[in-house]
Amino acid sequence: MKAHKTAASGRSIWKVIDQVLTWGPRPLVMGVLNVTPDSFSDGGRFLEPSVAIDHALKMVAEGANVIDVGGESSRPGAEPVEVSEELQRVIPVMEALARAIAVPLSVDTTKAEVARQAVRSGASIINDISALRWDPAMRRVAAETGAGVILMHMQGAPKTMQRAPEYADVVREVKNFLISSLREATKSGIEPERILLDPGIGFGKNLQQNLTLLAELGSLAEIGRPLCVGVSRKSFIGAVTDAALPDRLPGSLAAAVVAMINGARLLRVHDVPETVAALNMATAILEHRVEKEVS
Repeated sequence: MKAHKTAASGRSIWKVIDQVLTWGPRPLVMGVLNVTPDSFSDGGRFLEPSVAIDHALKMVAEGANVIDVGGESSRPGAEPVEVSEELQRVIPVMEALARAIAVPLSVDTTKAEVARQAVRSGASIINDISALRWDPAMRRVAAETGAGVILMHMQGAPKTMQRAPEYADVVREVKNFLISSLREATKSGIEPERILLDPGIGFGKNLQQNLTLLAELGSLAEIGRPLCVGVSRKSFIGAVTDAALPDRLPGSLAAAVVAMINGARLLRVHDVPETVAALNMATAILEHRVEKEVS
């Protein structure tokens, strides 16, 4: 099967401790597991460890390639939590999942101590919405553990990020930030092959800024590292479709497919089987088009 001719063409690698993840024409799918009481979409549903573990197993069975475990909400307006509380939420789940599933585990955190203990408990990826900036020890933890890293752009912090975000040129500014974050991470001893970049859809962006970034993902893919994109159930989808949170699946799937076509290589989602089916369908059509063109 030939890769379709988009910004996502070609194979890349992502080193995550002792594994090497690769891509074909279809992105990998990261299943979201929020072990929090206040996440915007599913806060409180998976706070109990046994329920969280069952949900992770279900997502893997449905086709998730990575499970992302987060113990602190990053929804707009969210308050930070103490390290001890985040550890209490994350580590028991991480330890149990490391024994139960084979797919890589990611820890969604901005705190070096949480990242360190999560990796010790079985995580192989650090997903940091601050791009390793907020905790001075985070770069060292990432470098020393050899974990895969996701560096995300965000204007402001979750508590304030949606208070009238401003950009002169959102694509150029996000691109420059990601280039700088990649440079700083590699200077700290993190191999480029361990790094993914995330434009931070919904993190300090308004509706038009989010739509512009999704339309221009190809420009960000030019940086040279694979892109992680999270659009699932976010408020900009509700703004476009006039859908309440429980009804945002169609818009989420459409945005995920467009993100794939425009260069995303990892999609962070809540609805795993539906996203996998949509990506498979879109890939089959795009592959058929390319094969017809070259035949």
